[in-house]
Amino acid sequence: MALVEVRNVTKEYSKGEQKITPLKDVSLDVEKGDLVSLMGASGSGKSTLLNLVAGIDHPTAGQLSVGGTEITKLSRSQLAVWRAANVGYIFQMHNLIPVLTAYENIEMPLLLLPLSAAERRKRIEITLDAVGLSDRADHYPRQLSGGQEQRVGIARAIVADPAVVVGDEPTGDLDAESTEQILILIQRLNEELGTTFIIVTHDPKTAAIARRRLRLEKGELIESEPARLPELKRA
Repeated sequence: MALVEVRNVTKEYSKGEQKITPLKDVSLDVEKGDLVSLMGASGSGKSTLLNLVAGIDHPTAGQLSVGGTEITKLSRSQLAVWRAANVGYIFQMHNLIPVLTAYENIEMPLLLLPLSAAERRKRIEITLDAVGLSDRADHYPRQLSGGQEQRVGIARAIVADPAVVVGDEPTGDLDAESTEQILILIQRLNEELGTTFIIVTHDPKTAAIARRRLRLEKGELIESEPARLPELKRA
C-alpha cells in the first residue's frame, strides 16, 4: 500500500452558472520516503491536488487515503485533528508569525498534539539542528534572511514528524542562492530522515531534485517521468 493513494479524484467548483473542474479523474500513488514534484501551468490543478492530499479541501468525487486513513470520509473536525499529526505544509511566503521567535513559530504545530513542554522542547531543538538554525532560535522573522525564514517554515512543517510534507512553491519567493540552500535542505531531509515530500513548483530546477516528476495539464495527470538528481553544491 502506498503512503498516499489518490483514486479517480475529481474536484469541481461553481462560479455563477459556470462549472470549473481543476481536477478530472486523477489517480496517483506516492510511496513512503518519496520526493515528488508536481508541475503545470497556472490553473492546471496543482495546488488543488496538494490541498486535497493535505486534507484542506474535499474532492467532489473519488477517494484519497494517506497512511491508511481514507481522509475523504473524515468530518471537518476529524480532518483538523488528523492534519495536525500527519501533514506538514511549506508555504511560498513562509507564513511565519512576526511577533513569535523562530522557536515559537516551530512550536505552533506541536501545541495541537498531546505533548509535554519537555517533549516539545526536545523536538524543536532536534529540528532546529536539522535545518541548521540552532543559533537562531530566539530570533524573530524580521531578524532572519528570506532563506532562513523558509528554513523555519520547513522546520515547522517537519517538527511533528508528519506522514507527508507538502510544499506550494517553497522556493518561489527566494533568490538564487537561498533557493539552492533550500533545495539542498529538502534533499537532505528526504535522504537522511526519509521525509516524504510532494512539492508544487513552476521552477524546473526545483522540480529536478525530485525522484519523480509529475505534470498536470487542464486538470489531468498526463505525464510521469523519472528525474536525475542534480548535483547541488553542499557545504
